[in-house]
Amino acid sequence: MAIIEDGEPRLSLEGWGARCLAVDPASPDTLYVGTTDEGLFKSEDGGAGWQRLSGIEHPRVTAVAVSPADGAIYAGTEPSALFVSRDGGASWRELEAMRELPSAPTWSFPPRPWTSHVRAIALSYADPDLVAVGIELGGVLRSTDGGETWQDQRPGAQPDCHNLAAHPESVDLVYEAGGGGFARSRDFGDSWEPADDGMDLHYVWGLAVDAENPSLVYASATSGPGRAHGGGFSGASIYRRAGNSRWEPVLKDLASFPYALCPDPVTSGALYAGFGDGTILRSADSGERWEEIARVPSRLQALAAVAA
Repeated sequence: MAIIEDGEPRLSLEGWGARCLAVDPASPDTLYVGTTDEGLFKSEDGGAGWQRLSGIEHPRVTAVAVSPADGAIYAGTEPSALFVSRDGGASWRELEAMRELPSAPTWSFPPRPWTSHVRAIALSYADPDLVAVGIELGGVLRSTDGGETWQDQRPGAQPDCHNLAAHPESVDLVYEAGGGGFARSRDFGDSWEPADDGMDLHYVWGLAVDAENPSLVYASATSGPGRAHGGGFSGASIYRRAGNSRWEPVLKDLASFPYALCPDPVTSGALYAGFGDGTILRSADSGERWEEIARVPSRLQALAAVAA
């Protein structure tokens, strides 16, 4: 896992299979990292030291998010389940109603069709009870009461959800990157519409929204899962969309797949991209020009930029 602090990347939690990452909006030194088979870890010193948290039933933690509205921590797992902590990770409770939805028996991850997982979590900046969850592969689910009850697969959302993103300046807006394209919701996940005009590649994975401008969005995509995850030439692009314009590529025909995109938290127009081969690029001008700032061990999946 790579953390970018004041523009400088550093590795943290090496060797533990880190796969997802969340920064506490109220305390940027507090980080949560989900791992492939070792559970969830917490750091309160910007990643210098870590403690493993207990109370989550499944060791494969595939998504984690901290509510900007009330500080609750949500962790999603494989098999698909969602847990919440309201005491900084000291204790956890499963939100069992999610697993009881009518569509749950149909959720299936193609490489391991007997299971599925929570791939993405979006939390409202305005309402602590609004939660959107993306299942790979099972669609986008929505709760209006902090996960106690759920609305099943939301119409118009991509069923193969890879990423969700909300924004503090437009609290009803949520974006989704999915295996069949890009989607947008204007009512915090209740209904969705396709929003991939201009993309010529539709297996979308990485997603980032500018820190200040909710209509300036970036996404990474390639032609299919084999290109993204197969280890060969990805042929991927990083796209940019500003306002209601069409998507336009800012990097094309990439050898390695850009799994992780994240905005600089204090500089509008600044963006980081992390690649499967361990390369980390930075753009200071909304993707017009790029520079390599680091190269870390391969299979980089999670990237966060924090203000020191």
